[in-house]
Amino acid sequence: MVEFKDVSVTYNSSGVDALNKVNLKINDGDFAFVVGPSGAGKSTLIKLVLKEIDATSGTVIVNGFNLKKLRRRKIPALRRTIGVVFQDFRLIPTMTVYENVAFVLRVIDAPAKYIRSRVPYVISLVGLSEKAKCYPTELSGGEQQRVALARALVNDPQLIIADEPTGNIDPALSYEIVELLKGINECGTTILMVTHEHDLVRYFGGRIININKGSIAFDEVVGGSASNENK
Repeated sequence: MVEFKDVSVTYNSSGVDALNKVNLKINDGDFAFVVGPSGAGKSTLIKLVLKEIDATSGTVIVNGFNLKKLRRRKIPALRRTIGVVFQDFRLIPTMTVYENVAFVLRVIDAPAKYIRSRVPYVISLVGLSEKAKCYPTELSGGEQQRVALARALVNDPQLIIADEPTGNIDPALSYEIVELLKGINECGTTILMVTHEHDLVRYFGGRIININKGSIAFDEVVGGSASNENK
């Protein structure tokens, strides 16, 4: 669960109010699109959830952690409950698909036996079993983003943050990435997807959180054209 209670963020260096008394609750198992113009506060919201920055005022609760009271040494424990998918993939070019995904588990000293079973399973979930020994340069943009998604998923996080995950791939493949995220969500993982691609949002529908000038302008569940196609 993610909950913001009267959360404000002011950047002292610029005096900019990035968020202004935001109240927001994302329950376990939700899938929510976060939309809004550049500079609206979307990145600030994500940085707060990851505790990369602190709120100027208010309370942020993520997966049972009260971030206002969270000590620095506990931040890794928080982040292990969150998987992040970035726009620019952030794969390690000298590692294969398997090694990129396994790296996440090796960092936290997961047992070798678990790594050997978990990594191939997650790679298969994103449809890349045949590419496990390939390097990032041998993959298309869509395939690289699938690897990034597998890496975010491998530690079985409670929450996945997808930060513009379709920004660097072919538009036709964007729908496949969101379909994958939807499938992951149906298995119980909470998904928070930041996007500028309104066509995707209109197609899939669901919960839409619109941030504008640091405030929640719109937070509702809307129907998508995909549901109409399936009727």
